[in-house]
Amino acid sequence: MHARYRPELLSYDSAQMDLGLKNKVAIVTGSSRGLGLASARALAAEGCLVCLCGRTQSTLEQARRDVAARAVGDERVIAISADVSTPHGVKAVIDGTVTAFGGIDILVNNVGLARGATLVDTSDAEWQEAFDQTLYPAIRASRLAVPHMKQRGGGAIVIIASVFGREAGGRMTYNAVKAAEISLAKSLAQQLASSDIRVNSVSPGSILFEGGSWWKRQQENPTAIAEFVKRELPFGRFGTPEEVADVVAFLCSSRASWISGTSVVVDGCQSRAF
Repeated sequence: MHARYRPELLSYDSAQMDLGLKNKVAIVTGSSRGLGLASARALAAEGCLVCLCGRTQSTLEQARRDVAARAVGDERVIAISADVSTPHGVKAVIDGTVTAFGGIDILVNNVGLARGATLVDTSDAEWQEAFDQTLYPAIRASRLAVPHMKQRGGGAIVIIASVFGREAGGRMTYNAVKAAEISLAKSLAQQLASSDIRVNSVSPGSILFEGGSWWKRQQENPTAIAEFVKRELPFGRFGTPEEVADVVAFLCSSRASWISGTSVVVDGCQSRAF
């Protein structure tokens, strides 16, 4: 019998499961859809003041309204249209958050993109794009956020990586940048522990959401994807963004006070690494 995602099990009495995130200021990059949007929702539901960011204003505003509906008040959620693959875009998000909310406690580095094929067929431009769109935003956002976290006595950084940063699978460029993100999180955790800033990565497996890469493949070739699910996913289904977001919220909270420098796998036993 396959495990089914049951959203009713995600609702809980906040008095019994308080993560201690009320009024913490959180930034989630790449938060107009998918894992970023789900993470923003989870943090807002826990009482955080949340900054979303993305490049498409219309989509971003829709996401902001969605997240605000889960927050205590509309004014507790802002959205900044910016391209965080550029230094200017990252700075705009950090500065805008500090201006609106007075500081930063939590940073979720979610944005990412990696195109390409084989070694011979992948250009330098595609390699550069993979790092510009995935690794550098995490580096730059963390570098700018950390001084604000130190001013507030600590904080938490979560980098959304992938099981394919831990083992072979997926595109070569994707493997490389996700492995780099896991390594970055470990290095930052060791550097920042003395400032009471915890850093972890989260490594999701195959997650399905509308508009995402697996959803597109499912639309194009449902038979092949059904075979993939049967062959590769032991629970017989894809994971959901909410299942990853719950882990993100936990790692950002004081309930995870002794967890830093690790990569938490959220994959329904898909991956084969120990």
